[in-house]
Amino acid sequence: MSAEKMETTAGMSNGAGPVYEEKEDTLSPEDLSEVLAAGTKEVHEKAENTQFVKDFLRGRIRKELFKLGAVALYYTYTAMEEEIERNKDHPHFAPLYFPAELHRHEALARDLEYFYGPDWESQISCSQATQHYVDRIHKVGQENPVLLVAHAYTRYMGDLSGGQVLKKVAQRAMKLPSTGEGLEFYRFDGIHSAKAFKQLYRSRMNELDLDMEMKKSLVDEAVLAFQFNMEVFEELEEIGKTIQEDVLDAGMPVHGTMDGDISKCPYYAAKMAASGGTTYACQLAMAVLRHPTGQVLFATWFAALAGLVAWYLM
Repeated sequence: MSAEKMETTAGMSNGAGPVYEEKEDTLSPEDLSEVLAAGTKEVHEKAENTQFVKDFLRGRIRKELFKLGAVALYYTYTAMEEEIERNKDHPHFAPLYFPAELHRHEALARDLEYFYGPDWESQISCSQATQHYVDRIHKVGQENPVLLVAHAYTRYMGDLSGGQVLKKVAQRAMKLPSTGEGLEFYRFDGIHSAKAFKQLYRSRMNELDLDMEMKKSLVDEAVLAFQFNMEVFEELEEIGKTIQEDVLDAGMPVHGTMDGDISKCPYYAAKMAASGGTTYACQLAMAVLRHPTGQVLFATWFAALAGLVAWYLM
């Protein structure tokens, strides 16, 4: 195995949990992390281009839809983490067992209590699209636990990357408290460095003893996970058509409002800046500053978009 294993230090950082040292990895195209990234690239881009996600990135957020999205996540993560606990000693999942660092269902429960009140559990229910996702997770956990790797990869790595962009957008659009209430799902207090932890996680994935046939099965399962997520997004879009509520708008333009000129898109410019040098870095600044909101949010968005770029390039 070519990827170097990363170690945790014995120390703590500001009470935030173990510090993960960054070590240089030498990756092979046959490493599981690379196979998954390549195999899910197309469906990942489709998921990011659903109307629900594009509206979210613009900051055009209906609070009721945001709450329903949190409900869907609660049921999804509860199912996934139940199966992870069931299979925590399985040889193909044990190296990826990081409950203190990654598990989200308790944070989501606190978010739902914030939005719905103390009796939140009596006010929510699992939607049809979410139930399909939940049923698949339970089936995998009980019949073929190695495929849980695909679901964990899809959810947790996204949460540590692009999810941090969504946190910034939601907090500003809905004027949520700066102390984090309503957005605890996006907080990973047990992780000091998201970048270092993702490197550790990918390294652990690459050390799993899997043949290429099983790796291809994991790609298929990860694609399925993205498709389940898109079904949830589409369901939320349909619900949104029935909600008469003022849209909370605190975002910036995306591809569709660029008059066909993708170079004006801040997300495209950010991605190219990561790989194309100073020309695209300047393009990013101009794309953002052309929008009035961007003049206020430039510093915050530049940092947040870096997380999204990291997920694209993962």
